[in-house]
Amino acid sequence: MTGVERCQIAIVGAGPVGTVLATLLAQAGQDVIIFEAGGDCAQDLRASTFHPSTLEMLDTIGITPMLLDRGLKAPVYHWRDRRSGEVIDFDLSEIADVTRYPFRIQCEQYHLSRALADGLEKHGNAQMRFGRRLLTFEQDDAGVDLAFETMTGIEKLRCDYLIGADGANSIVRKWLGIDFDGFTYQERFLTLSTQIELADYLPNLAYVNYVSDPDEWLVLLRVPSVWRVLVPTDAAMGDDYLRSDAMKSGIFKRLLGEDLDVSTQHRTLYRVHQRVAKSFGRGRVLLAGDAAHLNNPLGGFGMNSGVHDAFNLFDKLQTTIATGDRAPLELYDRQRRTVTHSFTQTQTIDNMAFIKGGAGEGHERRRQAMLALKADDDKRRAYLLRQAMFESLAQAREIA
Repeated sequence: MTGVERCQIAIVGAGPVGTVLATLLAQAGQDVIIFEAGGDCAQDLRASTFHPSTLEMLDTIGITPMLLDRGLKAPVYHWRDRRSGEVIDFDLSEIADVTRYPFRIQCEQYHLSRALADGLEKHGNAQMRFGRRLLTFEQDDAGVDLAFETMTGIEKLRCDYLIGADGANSIVRKWLGIDFDGFTYQERFLTLSTQIELADYLPNLAYVNYVSDPDEWLVLLRVPSVWRVLVPTDAAMGDDYLRSDAMKSGIFKRLLGEDLDVSTQHRTLYRVHQRVAKSFGRGRVLLAGDAAHLNNPLGGFGMNSGVHDAFNLFDKLQTTIATGDRAPLELYDRQRRTVTHSFTQTQTIDNMAFIKGGAGEGHERRRQAMLALKADDDKRRAYLLRQAMFESLAQAREIA
């Protein structure tokens, strides 16, 4: 295409996955452009947990110190029974021998995206382009032709490889025609953010708490500025009521045991999915992060697994660019798709079953299994390594 702008790698989506991958590529000397439909890196209020393995990875691109500075260290997290008050706690400091970061960092994901986007400006071979909505693309054996809508017209570009990191509603995945198999939970999830100090009302509260209850389970997460309270809701009640003061007040009255006028900074309502793309790419077009897989938030694996996608894909792209051999990209698909099914999807579905089942024989069996796990040193250590996502990385390396 004579006269059309070119780059080696185009990335659609300026979230954590896109900005991490772009930073890796730029630092390695590759010519990369990120295209984002919005005017800035999106302020997604859902993801806020960075696991130890992810912190290790991000340290290689120099961004972990920022997360440590802005975030809260959470070595301990709780599984709590709302009715009995029982707490089963796990402490990541037990795996300090395998990681420099034996804790979770609680920090909003947009801090990562925005810091990396700003940092890309120092690289002459990297660009951020906001206000560009992907319209279509076509690939051939030598590259990919892209068309973007801007406020004033259509921009065209040709790249060697295209990465779709454009989220759950990925236009890249849709144009590839790749099925997004799985299911959607019936409940709508409501997240309330408040500056009230929940620990003043709930004793022995960790920064990360999964609260089991058959009627209204909860996730209580502390980030530097607020507490986040995540609850399931009945979609039949309608969005206006679910975001209403009456809904908010009822949740906090049941949670705190007092009829307080709790102010909230955000009230976010969304659907939760368990879905995995049938393939993480075709030819010169690859998918990563939410564009490739979605899961419920219990365990904080969604964003982290997307960052793991980015590091794995970067490694494979480097080899493919250097040799022309596309077999490494096929290995990326096998490794990350297998791990998504065997770890992320399985673990998050199990977590949901535990937290929803606050009564009955099934819940009691899961409770006893969790107590037995905590009491066994070897099993507890293996569990902590799995929750810190080191096990999934090791599993991916074993896939040829």
